[in-house]
Amino acid sequence: MTSPMEAVGAGRFDDASGLKNMQQLIQLRWIAVVGQLVTIEVVYYGFGISLPINLMLAVLAGLTAFNLASLLRWRVPRAVTKTELFVSLLVDVGALTAQLYLSGGVTNPFVFLYLLQVTLGAVLLDAWSVRTMVGITTACFVGLAVFGRPLPLSSDLSHGLSSPYLQGMLICFALNAGLLVVFITRINGNLRERDARLSDLRQRATEEEHIVRMGLLASGAAHELGTPLATLAVILGDWRRMPAFTADAELLQEVGEMQAQVQRCKTIVSGILLSAGEARGESSVKTTICTFLDDLAEEWRTTRNSRVFVYRNLFAPDMPMVSDSALKQMVCNVLDNAIEASPHGVGLDVMHDVDAKALTLTVTDAGPGFPREMLAQFGKPYQSSKGRTGGGLGLFLVVNVARTLGGSVVARNRPEGGAVVTITLPLAAITLEEEDEEEDQDDEDGN
Repeated sequence: MTSPMEAVGAGRFDDASGLKNMQQLIQLRWIAVVGQLVTIEVVYYGFGISLPINLMLAVLAGLTAFNLASLLRWRVPRAVTKTELFVSLLVDVGALTAQLYLSGGVTNPFVFLYLLQVTLGAVLLDAWSVRTMVGITTACFVGLAVFGRPLPLSSDLSHGLSSPYLQGMLICFALNAGLLVVFITRINGNLRERDARLSDLRQRATEEEHIVRMGLLASGAAHELGTPLATLAVILGDWRRMPAFTADAELLQEVGEMQAQVQRCKTIVSGILLSAGEARGESSVKTTICTFLDDLAEEWRTTRNSRVFVYRNLFAPDMPMVSDSALKQMVCNVLDNAIEASPHGVGLDVMHDVDAKALTLTVTDAGPGFPREMLAQFGKPYQSSKGRTGGGLGLFLVVNVARTLGGSVVARNRPEGGAVVTITLPLAAITLEEEDEEEDQDDEDGN
């Protein structure tokens, strides 16, 4: 079953490929206008064959006007339906029929240009439209055979290529073959591009569905862990006051370390519930980008006991934002992966990309770097170099959180050794707008 996201995405990509195909038809029509004009001039003045040249030029003028209108209409990107493509091809068939009627009917060697329209219809249109196109072109051919007046052109084939009729058929064949190769190749390229983007959309929908399932599992686990963690916190608090522990400095230190780790677990559980929208009595905190990242770096340094963490915050000027637990967890996940790969050196650089209006976070380590196959599948679930079952979900969540915010995550290996993970987030997605700040200030003044 197709999900709603896939259905919307498929329609959007169909619209994009339909617009490109319509633009291909517009280009083909310009070629037809120029080709017909040249052919009329050569036949009328070169071969001296009498033609109703005024009427034929009038048909060309009408086709040119239609193409100019099409060019203006489709200059602005908009959806193109199969019906509109069908009507566009019918206009071309009508113009070709009028020109053939005025220049010999079925005796005109260019009558086989109908095959070009039918072939393009078979590639671009639905089945009913293709059948209709075949019926209309067949009816036009029959009508030309009944009502058309032959050209005063010798069809004696014994003269070989010196026969004007055979020369016309050769030109018609070359046009059909050349135009079909060029335009069907382009149209197939549009269709392949649409299929590739649709495949990416399906992959993204699958990944997001996977994230939803993981979120539900994490939320349930967080609820279950709340009670035992609270119990452990109470027990450790009682131990800390017992004489057996207060009299032994080493045991007291270990109890303190256990309390710190239990508190860290409770913070993680609270963060999971907050991200799921289930935390009670807590609200978002207004802060700034620099304050948020400085606090994050200090907390990470303290809880991981990392003495080799180099943090450089070069973001300026500072901007207001709301503290986001998902953003915090995303950065911590990248740092956790870095310290696992490189216990002797991890760095976090914060930059302000003024041109792109983005926040750039660069995490570096001095480890072995990413395997080549992992870089090719970076951000996919269960892609890990640690060999653990279920590994690789941390970076998978990092990529999807960044993508949800409209940003990106890029990983590479450094020539001197180690890895670099760069997170780029648009400022518009994480900062507070000036209007929001003014409203908050007005509320404070009113209170």
